[in-house]
Formats: sequence, C-alpha cells, structure tokens
Amino acid sequence: MIRINLLGQTRPKATKSAVPLESTMQLVFAIAAIGVAFAVLGITYYQQKRELDQTNAKIASLRAERASLQQIKQEVDKFEAQKSVLQQRIDVIETLQRNRSGGQELLDMVATTVVHVDNLWLTSLNRTGNAIDLEGESGSINAVANFITQLKRSGYFDNVEIKTAQEDDIVPSVATYNFSMNAAIVVPGQATAKTQPTATPQNPPQAARGGKS
Repeated sequence: MIRINLLGQTRPKATKSAVPLESTMQLVFAIAAIGVAFAVLGITYYQQKRELDQTNAKIASLRAERASLQQIKQEVDKFEAQKSVLQQRIDVIETLQRNRSGGQELLDMVATTVVHVDNLWLTSLNRTGNAIDLEGESGSINAVANFITQLKRSGYFDNVEIKTAQEDDIVPSVATYNFSMNAAIVVPGQATAKTQPTATPQNPPQAARGGKS
C-alpha cells in the first residue's frame, strides 16, 4: 500500500513519555523485597522441614528403643521370677540339709556325752528351736551331776538346768533316779570345747525321795 503526503510536510514522529526515575526505583525495590521475602521463606521452610524430619527420625528411633527395652524388661522379669523360684528351692534344700546335719550332730554330741557318764541312760530327747529337753534314768544323783558337767564341757550346750531328780521304782531292789533337764544349744561356730578335767561336783543336787523310805 502506497501512502501519499498531500500536505507536503514532514509528518512528526510520535514521542514517548518519560517514566519518572523515582517510580522506577520503587518498583525495583518492591520486586527485590518480594524476592528477598520469598528467599527467606524458602530458607526457613527448608530449615524447619529438616528439623521436623530429624525430630521424626529421633521419635521413631526412641520408639524402637522403647519397644526393645520393653522386650528386655519382660525377659528380665521372667528371669527374676525363675531366679526367685530357684532361690526358694535352694533355701528349702539348704534348710533341710542344715536341719539334717544339725540333728545328726546333736544326737552324736548327746550320745558322746552320755557315754562318758556311768550308770545313766536317756529315755527322751525333744528339741525346740535351739533348746532341748532331756529325760532319763540314773543309778545315782552323782551320775546326773556328772552328766550336767559333761554337757557343759562339750561346748555344744549352755544354760543346763535340772528340772526334776527323784528316786523311782523302775528297777525293784535297786535305787534308780528319774531326772529331767533342759539346755540351750550353742550356735555352730561359736561352741568352744572346754579343757578342764571332769570333776564330780562337791554338792550334787539333792534327789526328791519318792516311794521308798
């Protein structure tokens, strides 16, 4: 298309209006501020997300550790229960063994003591805890006194006390004496045998006369 200038004058060129510098700077600063804000938000987001991931990982680890510890605790409780049962069985066995060996030792000591006394024999022996009650027969009061002395000298008995000693008619035409006494059993390990020689007491206990004149 051909344009013809009929006026014969040069057509003026269109002019652009100038944009103020202040408005331009404000726009640049606004864009920069928005960019900085987005950058700060992005950095904060990634930091928070990383901390959140670390916290979640730690929580998962602690939960796994707690589950493991609970399992270990259950096993420990199970072993403790087994240990308690076994300890009770061991205590029972030790008690039976101790009572058996202690009873045998007691009988041996009493028998050994009786052997060293003439004209005396036992008819009853009862043990209650660490005390024993003895009953027997003897041919004389001196034999009873010697028996008391032997019990004390053994180191296995203490606090020997005679309860009764009286003449009876168990053997016709022969003077015999029925007696009863008690004594404390010395705890094993604390008994110490005495070394003094056996001696007949100067003042043996007087027998109660009964039945015979």
